[in-house]
Amino acid sequence: MKALTFLCLLIFLQKACPAQSLILTGAEQTVNYFKLLKHKHLGMVVNAGSRIGNTHLVDSILNAGIKIEKIFAPEHGFRGQADAGESVENTVDKTSGIPVISLYGKHTRPSESDLQGIDLMVFDLQDVGARFYTYLSTLHEVMKACSEQHIPLLLLDRPNPNGFCIDGPILDTINCRSFVGIDPVPVVYGMTIGEYARMINGEGWLGKADVCKLNIISLKNYTHKSLYHLPLPPSPNLPTDLSIALYPSLCFFEGTVISVARGTNYPFEAFGHPDLPSGAFSFIPVPIEGKSKHPPLENKTCNGTDLRGYNEINFLNTGQLNLTWLINTYQAFPDKNKFFNNYFEKLAGTLNLRKQLIAGNTEAQIRDSWQAGLTNFKLVRKKYLLYSE
Repeated sequence: MKALTFLCLLIFLQKACPAQSLILTGAEQTVNYFKLLKHKHLGMVVNAGSRIGNTHLVDSILNAGIKIEKIFAPEHGFRGQADAGESVENTVDKTSGIPVISLYGKHTRPSESDLQGIDLMVFDLQDVGARFYTYLSTLHEVMKACSEQHIPLLLLDRPNPNGFCIDGPILDTINCRSFVGIDPVPVVYGMTIGEYARMINGEGWLGKADVCKLNIISLKNYTHKSLYHLPLPPSPNLPTDLSIALYPSLCFFEGTVISVARGTNYPFEAFGHPDLPSGAFSFIPVPIEGKSKHPPLENKTCNGTDLRGYNEINFLNTGQLNLTWLINTYQAFPDKNKFFNNYFEKLAGTLNLRKQLIAGNTEAQIRDSWQAGLTNFKLVRKKYLLYSE
């Protein structure tokens, strides 16, 4: 079955099939956790996607008469309108009047003063199952801060739309650790953010003496084979199911001079560059408020590949990353000395991938170099799963 048709069919079944429609996020199960919030002084790690139906989680909690002391905002901000990589400043939420503390930029971990007066942290962010998606790093840093200040963390779990995929090199935490890769996991790791939090604790990644007191409100009627259609974009440049599926494969390009179509209406559904051979498809990145204020290659015609109608998406068919686009684009680029930027190793999570591309390694050869790490990771991962495979 062609992958795009497969994707559309599963999305239709997700919406139409009663069994699928019963998937409940942690946030939606208010009967299981509102009682835990009463008489507490809350810190909320939330963003625009932290919702119960059409109502923001913050508003739902306030409407129940429960006090929120502070909001902690990840990349893209509390309302989700900051560019990728753009520092977000501390502010006050205009709707609720609650102070909003940024956890993106130079300040990624809540400080002791940030947490003063808080006796319970609530975490509700929608992950997409890719290591370089920074909400994982925000989770790690929040857990670290909570462990140090002896503040329990209540995590409201959400489905991983790429939860059936485990692939890519394991992060080299000595040479490549950064905020786009903080723990020794592959590019796609096949876990919900709740399962991932259990692994952070269980594997001692916060430090040998540090364990976060963690309580997870688990999903209902979810398995790792469930296809979950996100009701809202998890971030401004992942607006569709297709962009979310392609993101783990295309994000490697952000460590190169290649555009992933930020500054268009189809980010992460195409890629290109002015110096690539011209063909049937091109695009021009332009500023888009709330998505890409200054996209790479702004106002330049980029020749490339349109994936919106692509019918053989390897990631969806096999659960593997697609390396063909990266390999072929590198080989086609005329000035290979200018292809990579200094961000590539942080995204790849390894010093080897750039070397393998330069050496002309095949996809099979590159994949073979990952297998020992993936085999070991799958054994570790299995200990922390909350949902069936």
